[in-house]
Amino acid sequence: MSNFLGSHAINMDAKGRIAIPTRVREELVQLCSGRLVLTAHTEERCLLLYPEPQWQELKPQIEALPNMNKAARRLQRLLLGYATELELDSAGRVLLPPTLRDYARFEKKLMLIGQGKKLELWNEELWFAYLDEAEDDADIPAEMEALSL
Repeated sequence: MSNFLGSHAINMDAKGRIAIPTRVREELVQLCSGRLVLTAHTEERCLLLYPEPQWQELKPQIEALPNMNKAARRLQRLLLGYATELELDSAGRVLLPPTLRDYARFEKKLMLIGQGKKLELWNEELWFAYLDEAEDDADIPAEMEALSL
């Protein structure tokens, strides 16, 4: 069971490669032998990085959505259409495909954000802009209102 936590400032090189931080890399090697799936986030201009077993659990659920529904079709097109299998190289790096780099507006500075069972990969500038956005309390689900931190 993965438990990706924390945030990591990382750099993308001129070829589009990123080095996965050691702590995260060790967990990925143990969990999935470094086999990953990278895809587009459906609501934000960032990427989702799944260990392959986690993606294999999620993929049938995405495929089972009703494709006659516009919102479901969009979700399928983004998640499945951008899904790319990756594997950590011997230096703990992965090559990010140009289409996904463009989608997420990646430049050199990126943020890798732990999200429990998956990771998010953000353009650093967009990440900090997201953190600075004001939240609208009207959209808070009841489950969040009951949460005591």
